[in-house]
Amino acid sequence: MTQPDDPRRSVPRELAPLLRMEVAPVSLSIVEAIEKAIPEYSEFRQNVVDGIRQALVKFVDRIAAPESAPDPYDDIHRKLGAWEFQCGRSLDSLQAAYRIGARVAWRHVCGFAERRKLSLRLMSVLGEAMIAHVDELVSLSVEGYAAAQASAAGTLERKRRKLMELLVAEPASHWQAVLDAARAAVWPVPERIAAVALEPSAAPVGELPAGVLVDFEDASPYLLVPDPVAVPRWLRAALPGWRAAVGLPVPPAQARTSLDCARRVLALTREKVLPDRPVLDCSDHLVELTVLADEFLARRLAERALAPLDPLTDRQRTKLAETLLVWLSARGGAPEVAARLQVHPQTVRYRVNQLEELFGDRLHDADERFALELALRARYLLRRD
Repeated sequence: MTQPDDPRRSVPRELAPLLRMEVAPVSLSIVEAIEKAIPEYSEFRQNVVDGIRQALVKFVDRIAAPESAPDPYDDIHRKLGAWEFQCGRSLDSLQAAYRIGARVAWRHVCGFAERRKLSLRLMSVLGEAMIAHVDELVSLSVEGYAAAQASAAGTLERKRRKLMELLVAEPASHWQAVLDAARAAVWPVPERIAAVALEPSAAPVGELPAGVLVDFEDASPYLLVPDPVAVPRWLRAALPGWRAAVGLPVPPAQARTSLDCARRVLALTREKVLPDRPVLDCSDHLVELTVLADEFLARRLAERALAPLDPLTDRQRTKLAETLLVWLSARGGAPEVAARLQVHPQTVRYRVNQLEELFGDRLHDADERFALELALRARYLLRRD
């Protein structure tokens, strides 16, 4: 409904029939002027003609019956705004068309006023009414453009969410289905991809690089980053207040593996096996991921390989296990091991003699030495305290 202060209410209603007679010639003049100034609209002439005709008819109708107004959601000018978005254009051309239409219409109004001998005051009222009408049409087009943009963004977001589900699905999705989903989501398939696992958080989200697929609504939110470069660095700026783990870069078909590694790193952080930092990189924790890939097997290995230490007290077991790990990894003599343990070399020699009594020839067998070192590392990682 027209507002009480709308200039169109000030135009005498008796002018409506006279103005309605001007609709056809004014429409033709506006169409010609717009086609000349905006050539690309010639391809869609009928849309332009319909929009101009409805604009003029609505203007006259609002003067004839200011109490009533058509449904704005069924207005062609909202549809014109949506049409501009769907054609991949900004609103610049459409707004230029409105300005051209207003100028041409005003020239006709001046001629109409002269023929009908209208007063200067009445011409001024008509001018204000036209400006108000064009402003309303522009607003409707902006609303239509924004609605189409929001709808497209929502549709694209849904398509990208579907693509993410396919990329990390278990069992793996058929690759052609992934390619089809990527095409629908306007997402160029990269050579490499890295998953980023996130701890749920209410912290704000900053700007992410273009092409990053996001799912913050999942119970275990995550990102999929195409062609990952320096991910930990920009993550700190984009997701302040979030804890994140960056998965290993992999071909897109292995995105699930990257995500599993990243989530495993987050889990190990919660269990205090890994340091509590805002951003962790799986590449920095490959040993931990490998040793604890299967905790059940890691515990069994530690129990079996280190069984000779079982009869000792906790304190003896701890000191000898520590010495054995340094001795195996150092590959040096007592002085070097002593320096690392910060004890006297004679203490190291005494402990090594104890170890040789307990483990015997296993300390001099390459395979057994490897198993012992792996078992010792698993033992330390599995001690959550």
